[in-house]
Amino acid sequence: MNKKVYKPLIIPRLAWDKKTLTSSYGELVAQPLEPGFGITLGNAIRRVLLGAVEGSAITAVVIKGVNNEFTALPGVVEDTMQLLLNIKEIVVRNKEGLSGTMRLVADSEGPVKVSSIKTDSHIELINKDHIIAHISPRGRLEIEFFVESGRGYRPAQWPEGKPLQEDGKIYLDAMFSPVRQVTFDIEKTRVGKEIDYDKLTFKIHTDGSENPLDVLHYAVSVLRTQLEHFLASTEIPFNQISTMPHDQMSERVVEAADLGLKGIALDFLLKPIDELELSVRAHNCLINAGKKRVIDIVRMPEEEVLKIKNFGRKSASEVKESLKTYGLTFGMNLTEDDVKRMIKHNEE
Repeated sequence: MNKKVYKPLIIPRLAWDKKTLTSSYGELVAQPLEPGFGITLGNAIRRVLLGAVEGSAITAVVIKGVNNEFTALPGVVEDTMQLLLNIKEIVVRNKEGLSGTMRLVADSEGPVKVSSIKTDSHIELINKDHIIAHISPRGRLEIEFFVESGRGYRPAQWPEGKPLQEDGKIYLDAMFSPVRQVTFDIEKTRVGKEIDYDKLTFKIHTDGSENPLDVLHYAVSVLRTQLEHFLASTEIPFNQISTMPHDQMSERVVEAADLGLKGIALDFLLKPIDELELSVRAHNCLINAGKKRVIDIVRMPEEEVLKIKNFGRKSASEVKESLKTYGLTFGMNLTEDDVKRMIKHNEE
């Protein structure tokens, strides 16, 4: 029985802008994408980033001498409501995703910062310079914080019918998501002579408890987990050669355009790196790292290139510019077998 042969989908290359990447901001470019896939993937990933990434937040507090949010707090400049608003701005990183507690005892005149809070071992505070309150002379502030994990936004979980809690606990609205803002832009990009492919650029802002790379990985994992349950049968292998083990590969040949290689001399990829005419320093560092052919270099993500011993950003930029003159770049999703199959197919 003959199996149906499907036209493969082009595989995008992903690259983070290393110049702007921080623990709370990142720009990601994915290209080339099939026409129309930019808006489809952009909307889906953005919605999941904003609403489904798990994080931790303070959900309740016990303030000594206070039993509701409208009580006066002697010895503290801020009223209880302002104090609670300041507490809600504390950014928490939870290493294990488990509930935990934190405690603050302050009796010195002046500002009280997040750095004064003592936490459970699996909880870390990010914005340590954030001011919670100001203590007056002879004032004292004691607070116990309760931390939980969750997704998205959750209103304060007050027990029904009990406006005042016997233990003095005050419940807070919680914004669990570490993602603060996500925007994306779509442009057209060229693949060979074709100019209608999509280029998708994400700009991701977080609160610093999780970095942009991790929240994107989490969001895509959520999407894949949900979407796979919509499959009626075995997943259609549009890109078998890129995703399946070699002993299960179809004999179908992937075209150069499918891997972003349209218009590129394929045999150049299998040539020694001498063809790139690099400086002696860059050439020797690559050879010592076992990168002897052009294909060995283009398959490496740029961040991996920078990890090569004695290989600095200047050398990386030199190699990047040299590859660019041949229509190549770092982080290309291809294998030696892919290239050999395409060369053989072209010869036939």
